[in-house]
Amino acid sequence: MSDASSPQTADRIATLLATPESRTLDFKRISGKQGRLYETVCAFANAEGGWLVIGIGDAKAVKPGDPSASRLFGIEENPEGFDDFRRELLHRFTPAITGLHWLRLPWTLHHGQPGHVVLLRVEKSEQIHSIVGNGTWTRMDASNRELSAVEIAELAYRRGVRSAVAEVVPIRLDLLDTSTWRTFVAARGLRSGTIAEQLRRLGLADVVDGEVRPTRAAVLLFAEEPGSLLAAHDTRADIRVMVYDGKQPLPGATPNLRKPAKTVRGPLVDQIDAAVRLVLDELAAGLTLASSGFRARHVYPERVVKEAIVNAVIHRDYRLNRDIFIRIFDDRIEVESPGLLPGRITPDNIARAGSKARNPLIAQNLREFPVPPNIDAGEGVKMMFSEMAAAKLYPPQYRQSTEAAVESVTVTLLNLERPSVWDEVSDWIDREGSIGNARLRAISGWDTLAASRQLRQWVSQGLLEPLPAASRQQARYTKPSKETQDQGSLSWSFDNETPG
Repeated sequence: MSDASSPQTADRIATLLATPESRTLDFKRISGKQGRLYETVCAFANAEGGWLVIGIGDAKAVKPGDPSASRLFGIEENPEGFDDFRRELLHRFTPAITGLHWLRLPWTLHHGQPGHVVLLRVEKSEQIHSIVGNGTWTRMDASNRELSAVEIAELAYRRGVRSAVAEVVPIRLDLLDTSTWRTFVAARGLRSGTIAEQLRRLGLADVVDGEVRPTRAAVLLFAEEPGSLLAAHDTRADIRVMVYDGKQPLPGATPNLRKPAKTVRGPLVDQIDAAVRLVLDELAAGLTLASSGFRARHVYPERVVKEAIVNAVIHRDYRLNRDIFIRIFDDRIEVESPGLLPGRITPDNIARAGSKARNPLIAQNLREFPVPPNIDAGEGVKMMFSEMAAAKLYPPQYRQSTEAAVESVTVTLLNLERPSVWDEVSDWIDREGSIGNARLRAISGWDTLAASRQLRQWVSQGLLEPLPAASRQQARYTKPSKETQDQGSLSWSFDNETPG
């Protein structure tokens, strides 16, 4: 039946018709063969997830002058084809795709008869999926593309399905027979065998052409200078700590560094300890603000700072030829780690999802040292959010850089006490997608000018970003990690029903 009287459905249909196809949104009619629908489901699962709208035609197929409603064909255009599609989804992919959510929208179709549009939300997957007999697909800006064998392997690394630290490297085993290795052996209770035999039992070495070779993980864990040894294999493994004057790095021949940058080297357990001590010592000393001469006291919980550094070291992508960067500014700390968030983790859900070990060999063996830097319980990220909230600070801000020469994840800790209204604003955006001046005034009780000033401050701090708007009066804002569209957010609730 038609649901034209439902404001919620009307808003959803209007938003869909006004929103162009993108990396996370695709429109498909159900007429004819359904191969393109399977390609989109596969592509979304292998990329960042997305919405497949079934029963609305592509806007490009509408002739100039036709009303937008002519795109509304509904699943009634081919009900048997829709049933086949639903049924085939269960066994069309290898491995099977889970995390599928359905939403049925009743509406009046282009010919004036009642019908339904169906939205299928596909979650980003932890695995890499192929269509049986039809290749492996990913999502581009507004289309699907089949991946080559090389691209599939690259995606496996980026997704965290494969880990570079599990691969062997041509480095002599005697370079790993260090005091760090002997401390580890004693703590682990390894009492027999040569270093080659012990490393192989731990899964940290393998035989190649008749010779035992260590994995990257073994070099990172035990070599005195892993960064130097791995540099010959296009891998960096050090940490760079940079302390800036002011709130931004200034371009030019002379950077605005407060002091020379420091490089932290060594086996990972020592590297983490040294980097944490170096950063905490800098924070304890306080910073004299360049603009005023006043000293700023950094108030982040020590556990949060340590966890940010530990996560960067454990979960970075060790294929990439770039160091970890820790940048200390007057108002924040940034920890940048090479590689993207693994599995289904995104900047949006990391507070709930916690962390996923990209490099299990490193995580598992670091916890075997006498004083492990990690307890490997998967709760560290959640602890960071909890501790920052308890300290009345803004939550950690995560962002991914996918356009740079080397992809990376940066976590930012703001040295700013959050106003009490932020939690309500954050919750509103999580539920509704964006916020405007009027809603902020309703939440906070502030006047228009104060609300505008606070919104601009949140933008400058990187907590919010403006959505495209026709005028300042219509301006709306969302979180930077949110998938934004020109016409607003599609962050709707999906009920797990099977339409039928």
